[in-house]
Order: sequence, then C-alpha cells, then structure tokens
Amino acid sequence: MTGRVRGAARLSALLLVLAAMFLFGFLAGRVGRSGAPGSVLDQAADHIESDAATPVDRADLEQAAIEGMLGTLGDRYAAYYGSADYAEFQKLIDGRYTGIGVWLARVNGRVEVTSVLPGSPAAQAGLRIGDEVVTVDGRRLGGASVTNVVSRMRGEVGTRVELALRRAGTVRPVTLRRGELAASDVLVDRPARGVVRIRVAAFTRGVGREVRTAVAAAHEDRAGVILDLRGNPGGLLVEGVEVASAFLSDGVVVSYRRRGAPEEVHRVASTGDTTASLVVLVDGGTASAAEVVAAALQDRERGVLVGSRTYGKGSVQQPVRLADGTALEFTIARYYTPDGRSLEGVGVRPDIDVESSATDDVAIRRAVEVLDGILADLGTPRG
Repeated sequence: MTGRVRGAARLSALLLVLAAMFLFGFLAGRVGRSGAPGSVLDQAADHIESDAATPVDRADLEQAAIEGMLGTLGDRYAAYYGSADYAEFQKLIDGRYTGIGVWLARVNGRVEVTSVLPGSPAAQAGLRIGDEVVTVDGRRLGGASVTNVVSRMRGEVGTRVELALRRAGTVRPVTLRRGELAASDVLVDRPARGVVRIRVAAFTRGVGREVRTAVAAAHEDRAGVILDLRGNPGGLLVEGVEVASAFLSDGVVVSYRRRGAPEEVHRVASTGDTTASLVVLVDGGTASAAEVVAAALQDRERGVLVGSRTYGKGSVQQPVRLADGTALEFTIARYYTPDGRSLEGVGVRPDIDVESSATDDVAIRRAVEVLDGILADLGTPRG
C-alpha cells in the first residue's frame, strides 16, 4: 500500500512538471508535430490527434491542457477565454455586451448571480443576487467555469436562453431573450431632499470620471451623498481608485503585492470633495474593486458604511493574451487596504448593519437616516 501511495505521489508530481513544461512550450510557440522538438505532452498530443479512434482537434487538446494547468492553481478566479469570449470580455469592460445582464461568481461550488443590470432582460425576469444557476438551456453546469457558463448565456440578440434557477431551495425555470446591453453603470437620483444617491453598478471604463462629474454637479444643492455600491462586482482597479479619489484629498487608496515584486501603492488620483457627508451602501454582492473603494473610505474615516458584509474578493487578476487570440486569467496579487487589511475571504464589515434580505427602500431609508445623524452632529440639518 505504501508503495502505491508513493508511486501515485510521484506520478502526480511528474504530471505537474509536465504540465508546466507544456505551458512553457505553448507560450513560447513550441507546440509542434511529431518529430519536432517539444515536450512529452507535445508528443502525447501528436499521438492522440493522429491515432485516437475518436477524432479530436489539436486546438481542443491545447485548450484542455491549459484548463488543466489552471486547475492545478486551486484559484477559483482562474479562467481561460476563447478568442471570441475574450473579445466579449473586453466589450464588457467597455460597458457594452450581448447577453441577459447578470454578473456571476462561483460561491461554495455553486454558480450564483452577484449583480443584475437594471433594465436588463434578467432584471425584467426577476433575477436576484444570490440566485443559483442550475442549468443553461437544459445542460447542468457540473464543474464548468464561470467563463464557460457566461459563454453559454451569450448569443445573438433576440435569441432565447432557458435557465433553471434555485432560490430558497426551490428550482424554477426562466426563459429570457438576449439583448444588446449598454451598461449605465452610474445612475444618479435624489431619494430625499438634499440627498444625492450615486449608484455605481460596475467599474467599467470612464466610471470614475462620471462619478466625479455627478459629485461636482450636485455640490451646490445637496447636504449629503449616498455612494451605492450594492451588487457591484468590481471591474477595473484604476476606475475604483478614481471613484475613491472623488471623496478624498490625498493619501493611499489601495496597495497590492505580487510574488517577487515590490509593493505597488495606488494613491488618490487628484483631490476630490472632502466636505460632503457620505454614506456608502454595501452588501454581499459588493466585490473586488468595489470592496477596495468601500474599505478605503472606511479606513480613511471618510464615510459611514451601511449594509451587510461584502463578498470578500481581495485578489487581483490580470488577463494575458496568447498568440492565437485566446487569453489566460489568474490571480497575481492580493489587495490591501490603507490600514493593511486583506479582504480575501472576509470582505468588509459595515459600520451599521442592514439585513441582507432588506428591500431596496429599507436600505436607502436607513442610509438617509444615518446621513441625518451625521448632519445633526455637524449642526447642519438636511433641508
């Protein structure tokens, strides 16, 4: 028995080494045909491609090998994008995409909705944060990556996609029609006299500038600001830094550390509004760069956080484009707040709790009450 265990361990170690060799060869363009220099995995792929009873495309073999290597990282955010998927990913970061209007994440082995775009097909069908996706077009997800699930949900504008969603233990079918979505990631309204709410749905390109514009436009006739980050899955770190900077004068917003590299520190981009009373709304769908903003404002004692504990994604991913247009993405670093806190797995705890199941009206009303309390302490009651 001991010999078998040791043999299995040696085999596992060998496979990891071979996988690493193959990755090096793939990235360096060394994947060749039989007879050409290459790794053992190159040779294996040659034999499978030429001799297997079931035909298989070389590109499929390479994709399987890459996904297997990413799997060895134990990184739940690691992903492999096909060229078309990567192009869609770039459109998403630009605030444009085709789909149903949801952001997804794998939570305790389940694929769950972490954000729903207002006005999207998903919002119209009643999808909510926390809904578990069980099937897409009748196919169970199994161990499929989030990227793969998102890819299944995309398609031509006007076509239908059928989902099975689990909520509170009950599975229900939902049919949606895909649409061309231009995300309005910054929405501004006035939930009460003298209060401006700035809702940031995601940190896509240009969001930081839009938030600064909204703060400046409301400066003359408002007593307080609610920065609503509920359901915000994150996005571009630079946009998150710009949003935090809209409320700070100087200093650190966030830092992160890569393996073998000096700490990288992101400071306030340019002086923002430091006089407006500020409440930040957060919940379990507030993730990644959105948590960076919330934690920075909390650490710097610039705003009062109201809501429920955030998602707990305190890591940095960076896509790497490969020669064939596909891309890898995996964790390269961890975020740290101005006070040196890591958010990975723990999230940000709000200063004032609101039940995660509370309705939108209840959460906003509580935020307004907190603003009233801040203003009363300052001797400048609202309106």
